[in-house]
Amino acid sequence: MTNSIRDVAGRAGVSVGTVSNVLNRPELVSEGTRTRVLDAIAELGFVRNESARQLRAGSSRSVGLVVLDISNPFFTDVARGVEEVVDAAGLSLILCNTDDRPAREKAHLATLAEQRVQGVLITPTAELSGDIAALRDRGVPVVLVDRRAPTADQCAVSTDDVLGGRLAAEHLLERGHRRIAFIGGASGLPQVQERHAGVVAAVEEARRAGMAGADLTVLSPAELSVAGGREAASRVIGIPAARRPTAAVCANDLMALGVLQEMVRHGVRVPDEFAIVGYDDIDFAAAAAVPLTSVSKPRQDLGRRAAELLLDESRPGHVHEQPVFEPVLVVRESSMTRRDPGAEL
Repeated sequence: MTNSIRDVAGRAGVSVGTVSNVLNRPELVSEGTRTRVLDAIAELGFVRNESARQLRAGSSRSVGLVVLDISNPFFTDVARGVEEVVDAAGLSLILCNTDDRPAREKAHLATLAEQRVQGVLITPTAELSGDIAALRDRGVPVVLVDRRAPTADQCAVSTDDVLGGRLAAEHLLERGHRRIAFIGGASGLPQVQERHAGVVAAVEEARRAGMAGADLTVLSPAELSVAGGREAASRVIGIPAARRPTAAVCANDLMALGVLQEMVRHGVRVPDEFAIVGYDDIDFAAAAAVPLTSVSKPRQDLGRRAAELLLDESRPGHVHEQPVFEPVLVVRESSMTRRDPGAEL
């Protein structure tokens, strides 16, 4: 049987209001009375209904974080940065995973609205949902994470992914590769499209500079996952040698790991015969059998800054900010060998 606040009051011999003060404003209650009430709580095993209390107050002591794919360690690291700030503010974090599905995003946002969260941090699916605007219209602060905002009247934290794609492709071109693949091209996510744009810009610049044979192949597996990387690598291996890419820029590290697995399975030596560059620089990149070169994003910093902006939105004089972090190329073994541009797999 669940004990109520009335049971506690009866056991302690005080009013319900006194028990409420002990729980919420203990400084108003004498030490002796506080002790009797706390003893009664311990004896009865009473646990107050925090959700009901928060709903009566109009909002909860929590914020929501909605991510695209919790199986991707990138988002785990972002969440750690968010939690650091949220925890320091005395709030709790509700983590929601959409699997990059708009219907799931819509359901999660509805649930968070019902929970009366103090704000929402979200990495949206490809299209910005009208549900995000609806939340903001209801007075719930929303900050976009790892995504640029379409207008200046909203906070967002992102990374210069065009620069990141360019850094990855320029690195491979400088290592002697001429035929490069971009893996992840069909994704509707703006972040991936920007990485693709950076790769395209680097290859086109190489052509204008007179680099003979500079060419880009775009592969679009069904998922931005390890399985998607394996699928793309299998297609690369099936391309005739005269046109086959000798290196790849992958839209994320999970895909890069899948490419590495498939190349090794087929006896293709990485990086001697095929070079790989990933994106995000998750911990698994450095720990791979062939450590992966990767474009590093400040994952926890993204989360921390987004959470700071979210908490600041409730303060008077808040000014919307849209900081953009710069990525850094971390070079490892998967792309280190300089190739003869004329060599084939």
